[in-house]
This record gives sequence, C-alpha cells and structure tokens, in this order.
Amino acid sequence: MKVLFATYPMAFHTPGGGEIQLLAYRKHLPAHGIEVDLFDLWNPRFLEHDVVHFFSCVGGSVHFCNFVRQLGLPLVVSSSLWVTEATKHLYPIDEIRHQFSLADRVVANSDIECDTLAQVFGLPRAKFVTVYNGVEEAFYEPVPATLFREHFDIRGPFVLNVGNIEPRKNQLALMQAMKALPDLKVVLIGHQRDPAYARTCLETGGDQVVYLGPLPHDSPLLRSAYAACDAFCLPSTLETPGLAALEAYAAGARIAVTRVGSTQEYFSDKVAYLDPDDTGSITQSIRDALALERTASARERDLRWQAVLSPLKEIYASLSSK
Repeated sequence: MKVLFATYPMAFHTPGGGEIQLLAYRKHLPAHGIEVDLFDLWNPRFLEHDVVHFFSCVGGSVHFCNFVRQLGLPLVVSSSLWVTEATKHLYPIDEIRHQFSLADRVVANSDIECDTLAQVFGLPRAKFVTVYNGVEEAFYEPVPATLFREHFDIRGPFVLNVGNIEPRKNQLALMQAMKALPDLKVVLIGHQRDPAYARTCLETGGDQVVYLGPLPHDSPLLRSAYAACDAFCLPSTLETPGLAALEAYAAGARIAVTRVGSTQEYFSDKVAYLDPDDTGSITQSIRDALALERTASARERDLRWQAVLSPLKEIYASLSSK
C-alpha cells in the first residue's frame, strides 16, 4: 500500500511536533507494510498512491484537500488541534469544518481530542480516530547527563523547556514564573518561531535564562538534556500532548505540564499539572515536579512509534479497500 504525505508549504521552516510526527510516521510505517512518499510540488504523482494523508489545519489547507477529493482519492487529515467552545472564536472554524468534512478520517492524538473536535465542529464522532503520539526508541535509552552539561557548560540546577518559542508555548509566562525560583536556571531549546516574542522572553529571563537554539531531534545532546534537567516544564496554552513532554517522560524526567489539552490522558498522575494562565500555578507545578521521584520505570503505556502506529495502518487499509 502506498500513502502520499503532504502538509502546508511553510511547515518545515521551523519544524515542531507536527513535523516530527510526520517524519516519524514516514520512518516507521514501512515496518507495518506501508510505503510512504512525501508530496513533491513539481512531481505530485497523486494517482500512484492509495491514500493521501494531509498533516495540519493551517489556513488554506482545505484547497489541497478539496483537490484530493476531486481526484477521488481517500483522504486522511491529522488535526493536531485542541479547540473548545470557549476558544473556537480564535480559529477559522468554518474552513476547518469544511476540511474535516472532506476527510474520510480525521486522526487526532487522544480520545478526548476526538470527542471535543466532533462536538465543536458538529461532525460524526466516527469520523475521528485516535492514534497516540509516540517517541523514538532512543529516548528510552540512558544518556549521561554530563554530556549535555559539559558541552554547553551548564552548571547548577535548571528547568528545561524544549519547543518552538512562540506564544502558544507560553515561554514568557515560564520566565515570569521562574522569578520565584531564583536558584534555578531556565534552559530553552528550540527555534524562534516568533522572533519578537522570543526577544521578550529572553529579556524577561535575563541572566536566569540560557537559550541554546534548536538541537537536531536525533542528537544525543537532546536526550542528555532530558537526563540533566532537574525538571522539564511545558507551560503551553494547550498541548496534544506535546512531543517534547513525551520524550522527557520516556527519558524519566520530572515533568510540569499544562493541563489544557490531552496531557492527562497520557500522563495520568505521574506528572505535575499547571494552569498556563497563572504564573503562580506554573511556579508551584515546578516545585511539585521537583518533589517527584525521577524514574525510568514510571511509564504505563509503551510510547514507542512502532507500538502506537497499528491503528493508522488499519485506517489506511480500510480506506484503500473501498
């Protein structure tokens, strides 16, 4: 079976969790008998594939999806979207509803995300299917904390945040919350998706923040960073559930994470939760995370990509057989 992957044109300018997910699907699906090609604008070859899978609901995506349906090809859309009745005014709801209605299946990262999307968009719940996010096997493998600390000359205790620097990731609130924890540094790893916002974060953090820029996703230094941090904090305004948080969890880090989105479906009571709109809550969640036991055996679900992709294979098979 051949599946064509596509996303919006600017996606890999500052790649985040959605792009890592796309590439992980491409890497691991062949072991499930699925051949994956990446869409080539100059040589699209739509009709050589059994299914088209589009990643994202960014504005304008509906036009690509509509063309796929005009060709008569089965269409799967990955939503990577947390929207509620209270927040739907922030999104082009009618356009996203149209895109979802074109799809044979909409893949979300959790059951609660499927439930919420079906309700908010007024679409059949059966259209939405859960495929849990995963991590690479390497994040389960121990890497010495000294590798990261020595390479970047990081000394003393620190809180780690990994992700694109942008308002949704809420690093500014993290900088403000950390003022109440002056003995801890904050280490930021990631692209500056919003350069003006990033400047404000770094100015607010001052001497307490260390910005290292992005690290390759397969770098041992990234895995060592999870091992070296005293706590990992992801205070995003929403997460489904955040690949960096999953990676930190697989590596055994102590975690403080937003409660908005699907995080509780993944992490249960094994992490500290925070209100992203309350800096006091962020501060307290970091304190709570620091009190957690650091252990590599706290994971109740196998999060490796190979273990989570079986439902996706079943989706493709059901559509290609129609």
